[in-house]
Amino acid sequence: MAIDITALAGRLTVSSGIAAKADIGTVAAGLGLAGQSIAVGDDCAALPDGDGYLLFAIEGFINEFVTADPWFAGWCGVMVNISDVVAMGGRPVAVVDAVWANGEENASPVLEGIRAAAATYGVPIVGGHTNIRTDRHQLSVAILGRAKKLLTSFDARPGDILIAAIDHRGRYREPFNNWEAATDAPPARLRDDLEIIAQIAEAGLALAAKDISQGGIPGTAIMLAECSGVGIDIDLTAIPLPDGVTLDRWLSTFPSYGYLLSVAPVNVEAVLKTFTARGIVAAAIGMVTAGSEVAISADGNRAVIGDHAKVPLLGLGPTTEKREREDAA
Repeated sequence: MAIDITALAGRLTVSSGIAAKADIGTVAAGLGLAGQSIAVGDDCAALPDGDGYLLFAIEGFINEFVTADPWFAGWCGVMVNISDVVAMGGRPVAVVDAVWANGEENASPVLEGIRAAAATYGVPIVGGHTNIRTDRHQLSVAILGRAKKLLTSFDARPGDILIAAIDHRGRYREPFNNWEAATDAPPARLRDDLEIIAQIAEAGLALAAKDISQGGIPGTAIMLAECSGVGIDIDLTAIPLPDGVTLDRWLSTFPSYGYLLSVAPVNVEAVLKTFTARGIVAAAIGMVTAGSEVAISADGNRAVIGDHAKVPLLGLGPTTEKREREDAA
């Protein structure tokens, strides 16, 4: 079936998953975070520590999700934080949680989900904050990790190949666009799958990566492009789809295991093999380009879905001064 690029681009540019990312820039500006020594805009804050880095991140969840699927919300609190650490070439160390609920009965499924995920992934819960005397069901979870060698959102380079690596061994957790490939998987396999990206980082096979979040593949690509000061062209025909899933929905999907990596052409084959050897579906789906446009294409047609030079999404990309220093180097 032919893809109507113009119509699809229109839907993506107004999608709630991508629009929500603009809130990051608003808050970062309000806090005055741009230009500080610890870069903001990545999956985690990377704090230099000895011969490596401490990785520090937090995730919060919309009230509707926590209310509708509290056990899975608890599970996701651990899982998505781990994904952020992994995306930067790291390994998780420990998590803390903040749970608000109306009574112990409503808090229990959230806590059970957190506990189950922590046990499955082998990451300890070391404290947190609780309020079970409120009418609001809310959840946030923070994580500490460690990396020997970083993958960042700031190091994609023109000429790199964009690789998407996603675990297709799952299904949607209706009614949300969450592709769930973890809760029924063998814990040992999940833990070993988390090692893949750290191994890629430590082998020097890539410099840039990003966890695919609720912005889906396109939204994550826009954030990666802006942070690195590059453009990205995505070939929709190169994106593998799980059986029975439409392209429209897949592009808006938040996978439980999904990453974009920016890889030099010479390393593409090795990176793809590293994923596929473990049953993770990985494919080259586009190209990193000079400029600022993020576009989708298919069958000779192309449409821009974001241009961070004209309309920044995060407002956390490299400054003109930084670009000039990098060009001079």
